[in-house]
Amino acid sequence: PWSGTQEGWSQREGLLTGSSRCEAEMVEEQDRDIEILIQEMDYIPGHFHLQLNLNFEPQMAERLRGRDCKLKRQSLQLEVPHPAQRLALRNLLGVLAFHLDEYQVAEELFSGVCREEPGNLNAWANLGYVYDRMEREGPAADCMERLSLLMGLKRDGGEAGDEESLLPLRAARCLAEHALASAHDVGLQSEEDHGSKLRSAIGLYDKALLYGKNQIPSEEKRSWYFIMATMYIRLDGMLMNTRGPDQKRLLSFNRALALLREVLKSDSAEYQALAWCYLGMMLERKDSFPSTPMAIHDCGYSGTDPLDCYGQAIETAKTDPFILNQLAKIFHFLGKQDMAIGICNMALNILPDPQTNWQAYSTRAKVYVKQYMQDLEHVKRGQGGVPDRRLLTEAKADLDLILLAWPCLKTYLDMGQVCYYMGVDAVQELQPVDENALNSALVFFAKAMEYDPGDTLPEIQVLRGKCLQVKGEERNAAECFKQAIELDDVGSQYSESFHRLMESLLSLFVQGKSSEETIILEVEEWIEKAGTKYQLERVKQELRNICLNHMPKILQLSRAMIKAGKLQLVNLLLEIMSRDTSDPTKA
Repeated sequence: PWSGTQEGWSQREGLLTGSSRCEAEMVEEQDRDIEILIQEMDYIPGHFHLQLNLNFEPQMAERLRGRDCKLKRQSLQLEVPHPAQRLALRNLLGVLAFHLDEYQVAEELFSGVCREEPGNLNAWANLGYVYDRMEREGPAADCMERLSLLMGLKRDGGEAGDEESLLPLRAARCLAEHALASAHDVGLQSEEDHGSKLRSAIGLYDKALLYGKNQIPSEEKRSWYFIMATMYIRLDGMLMNTRGPDQKRLLSFNRALALLREVLKSDSAEYQALAWCYLGMMLERKDSFPSTPMAIHDCGYSGTDPLDCYGQAIETAKTDPFILNQLAKIFHFLGKQDMAIGICNMALNILPDPQTNWQAYSTRAKVYVKQYMQDLEHVKRGQGGVPDRRLLTEAKADLDLILLAWPCLKTYLDMGQVCYYMGVDAVQELQPVDENALNSALVFFAKAMEYDPGDTLPEIQVLRGKCLQVKGEERNAAECFKQAIELDDVGSQYSESFHRLMESLLSLFVQGKSSEETIILEVEEWIEKAGTKYQLERVKQELRNICLNHMPKILQLSRAMIKAGKLQLVNLLLEIMSRDTSDPTKA
């Protein structure tokens, strides 16, 4: 079957032959010529041959693989792409639909791109691949024929001058769409995986720019520059967080600055506003270098204040609520919560209708919850007073408006989280203060799970477990935490579900609500299971924290384990505790 490879193309070409021997020989010769030409090219149209996790055999349960595709699709569908990126996004949505076995949806998306932009190489290649999977050989062959003509591999006997002049532009757009797909790949668990995909995407954009040269329209080229700049900013942030070499960081920093300078020449108010915002972000980072990066002077930003850049971004976007919403999300990400709320308020003053401007309400609610959670963490560390619970009231009011207009998985999840915090104490999250709020949270989580793919999200199970834990339903809480661990991806950076499960099992053991034998077997089973889900050091760190915070319970459990002959497990706990106690013999 035609699989998007050179060999598959030649096989598909053979279906176009006539019955005569002469015609067969001519087509065979033509096929060989086409195959040689393809082998000499350094790009192949279509998405299904790319080195994407999407295209590899799944390393996880099919249910979880589908979850990642669905979440990625929902995220992309919420975006309002720049006109230059619209068709690239639709091609990517078609790929996601295909991997969700929605072949009809994929066909409609790819054929729609072919109608709107008949020269889109990826759309024709992808459409042919879908037809082949659907065993529709005639249409698949037609797609191959069309693709060969568009790539200049075959001639239709007409005037070829104009067609040949468009070949570099088509190749450039093909590569740019591949770059976008690489950046949006699924199943990326580590920063290293993300960085690798971003570097691959940047390389493809560079190749696209080399192919297209002066044929790429200015605004389209600037849209590529903008995406490349955001990728370099992300790479710089990764290197900054991991204390990477300054020289390596400078490459990303300098290129990002140069690209943003070009984006600021765009006619698009959206790109101008976002570029000013990102420029302010990068100028704030200059102090993290031993000396000022030379690109700041080369690009003409010597002495430029980041606040001036942010002000310019807001000034550019001040009449467009949808651009303001994007700025608010960036400021929220940067931790500038007061600015984020101010910009959300600007957007809502222009367009208060939650039906059309739900994003502003959603971002503002997220900011309120984030502020509350930050204050709560300060309290737990003994660094501040009790958080202002009015933040939760404000967040709930915003989410109520969204639920009336656009009820969806994410909003029900956010509302459940708010109700959870309203239902527990604002010091240690250990005591119930509002039983009705906790019950409401559980109801909202149940509604979230009714939306696809809510029943596969580990974060919902963790929050359900936390609600039940506070309500004193330790056994039910433990079952939720177990489900969360099962749903976590292998290599996940988040192991709260494991920590919470161990706490619940300890409570059940001390309270005598389950037999000692049952609890010991469960502890053993789930420590082993956690070792297959998370990095070993992370598992040990969670156990270390539990030992420190629940030492009497751990000692009691250890004695029971010794009686049961579970010495290996006891040795593991002793090894962990010995790192943090000056006298490990007390254990």
